[in-house]
Amino acid sequence: MAEIGGFSLVQVMARRGQVANVAKAAKRVWGVLPPEKPGAVAGKGVTLIWTGPDQFFVLSAGNVPDPVPPLAAVFDGMASLSDQSGGRCLIRLSGARVRDALAKVSSIDLHDAVFLVGAAAATSIDHTGVNLWRESDAADGSPVYSLLVFTSFADSLWHTLADAAAEYGIQASRVPLS
Repeated sequence: MAEIGGFSLVQVMARRGQVANVAKAAKRVWGVLPPEKPGAVAGKGVTLIWTGPDQFFVLSAGNVPDPVPPLAAVFDGMASLSDQSGGRCLIRLSGARVRDALAKVSSIDLHDAVFLVGAAAATSIDHTGVNLWRESDAADGSPVYSLLVFTSFADSLWHTLADAAAEYGIQASRVPLS
């Protein structure tokens, strides 16, 4: 379990009639289309995470003081943007028993056949709203999950996750987004 620091997070909300143009702009800049349904895709230097119809997060490494202006140039007049960097914490979970630990506090079916790499959900963990997605598996083949939580709930959620994983062994750390 790791708290991931040093990231920028911007909410992109396509304006009426601009969904296709927003998608084209994202493809041009990052080489991937934003998810049209719950999912997460990795592009050039970013992860795009579905947050609702016609909207997504842009997660990138580096704690930029104001990440909106560069994106405003990308989505000029096509989307509304909101910096969420200081309002969210990013937690990454992995390991052979990570699904077992998450099953204790979440109602999402995380089985490999159901929640594939790239799957995402806006859900709750122990009554706390989160954005959860599955990243590429770790080198040892174990699944990797990332979640964004409002900063004000992060400490409580961290302890809940640590308690859920305690019987399987837990290693906690703080690392920068890479």
